[in-house]
Amino acid sequence: MSELSTKQSKIMEFIRGFIDEKDYPPSIRDIQAGCGISSTSVVDYNLRRLEEKGMLRRDREISRGIELLDGRRRGTVEVPVLGAIAAGQPIPVPTSERWASDVDDTVTVTEEMVRGHENVFALRVKGTSMIEDLIDDGDIVFLEPASTADDGEKVAVWLEDRGEVTLKRLYREEDRIRLQPANASMPPIYADPGDVRIQGRFISSIRPSG
Repeated sequence: MSELSTKQSKIMEFIRGFIDEKDYPPSIRDIQAGCGISSTSVVDYNLRRLEEKGMLRRDREISRGIELLDGRRRGTVEVPVLGAIAAGQPIPVPTSERWASDVDDTVTVTEEMVRGHENVFALRVKGTSMIEDLIDDGDIVFLEPASTADDGEKVAVWLEDRGEVTLKRLYREEDRIRLQPANASMPPIYADPGDVRIQGRFISSIRPSG
């Protein structure tokens, strides 16, 4: 790596370490913070230089679309986007029985983003109630199909009495379910356990570029 600048070498080492620890690539902001770089534009400049030197490849359509080319090449997978999910107040979406046939579009991501899970599906986030978990309005979340979850897990929950679905952290209380936002300014949603249908467990999320 003698042809790399000190900053570029540091970025490469950070990306390797990040992937080894988390099994998915870092975002530009992760690199900025992890390498102590002054701005995201400086990160972007050095990533472009690393691309030119054949050290990595970037997919600018996704926020974590970095693929190392030094013997650690990773494949991609195509994930169906099944509509929208509220990270705010619940909103109506197609019922769970119709999700499989109501594919809106697909998104191609690196294998690291789905972390070895099968039958992964994606939903577009509407709202800001999960911003403290770094999930913002417009992000795409990846979930594995599931009907159960542990307390504290982020889940896509179908609220049967409302005909609505939302993304929240789930907690079981004495005679109710608490769906907790990750936004201190927003109150939790309380629901009868009989009205709550867990549809999927959160795996990861991306912020589409542009």
